[in-house]
Parts: sequence; structure tokens; C-alpha cells
Amino acid sequence: MSKILTTQLTGVLQKIQQNEEDAIEETARLLAQAAIGQGTVYFACFGEMQGVAQNAQLSAEPMTKMALWTDDAVITEADRVCIFTRHANDAQALALAEQLYDAFIPFAAIASECADDNNKLSELAYTYVSLNLRGAILPHPTKLGARIVMPHLLVALFVYEAIKLSYDEMLAVDDEADDEIQSPFG
Repeated sequence: MSKILTTQLTGVLQKIQQNEEDAIEETARLLAQAAIGQGTVYFACFGEMQGVAQNAQLSAEPMTKMALWTDDAVITEADRVCIFTRHANDAQALALAEQLYDAFIPFAAIASECADDNNKLSELAYTYVSLNLRGAILPHPTKLGARIVMPHLLVALFVYEAIKLSYDEMLAVDDEADDEIQSPFG
């Protein structure tokens, strides 16, 4: 079973790399705007996606200028928000998205569904990354046609790491530019 799981997960991750590469880069750029300026990057993660926020905050290499979003967070136009949710129709995620949209605060959203006209979250978001997951990925060994293994968090962590790679590159380039400007011996 583990070989099938590996094959299925590899296929999902490759599909994201092929279909969402530009959206991931745009999301990193959007979040870097806050980090390069005077803003904060807020992670609003719903359900099991809170694991992404924990990783971004507590890992060996935490995300620079990142904070956890809470209901009482005061978000300004200098800030950016990254919403992670299993489904684009999650009521809490949509409420936050509408609030940010109405306040003209650009935000990114990451969810399972593809971006289309029926996906309100993708319509509201400045950038949107699809996890390309419709449900479970492995056939159940005993139930004909049933599927098991819902890898939403695992796939979201992959997307987070892809975003962070580009984000860190952008911040490093900005730091190098600052060093050149400040150095009288350049």
C-alpha cells in the first residue's frame, strides 16, 4: 500500500508543480510585499490547516515577519494575509476573505478546489493556489470503489514550502540591495 500512496502523492505534487507554479510565485510576491515593507504576513489557517501555521511559526526556519491571524488582529493595508483552508466554501475562510476584500487588503488563498466562477474564495483572493484535491486518493483495500487517505495538510505543507522558497529568495534579494545601498565601499 505504501508504494501506491507514494505514487498517488507524487502525482498530486507534480500536478501542483505543473498547474500552480505561477500562482505560487505570485503568492510569494504578494506576501513579500508586507515583509519588505512595514507589514506583517498573517496566516489564517482553518481546520487541520492550522498545521501549516504551526510549521510556519515553529519550524527550524520560521517564516520571516509572519504572525498567526486571530479574530482580534488589526490588519492594515501594509499587511498581507494567507488563508489556508481545506475547502473554498469554508464559512470562516469566506467571512475573512469578504472582510479583507471589502477593506481592500490583498490576500492569498489556498484550498482544494480549482479556481472557477463557482469558487467565491478564488474570486475574492488576489492570488489563489489550488491543492487539486477532490477527496481521498487511495482505493480502500476492502471496500470496492471507496477511497481513503485525505492528504490535504500534507499537500498544503508542500505548497507552503514552495511559497516560502520564493518568498525567502525575494527577501534575500531585497536584503542584498539594502546592503549595497548602505555600503560606502560597493
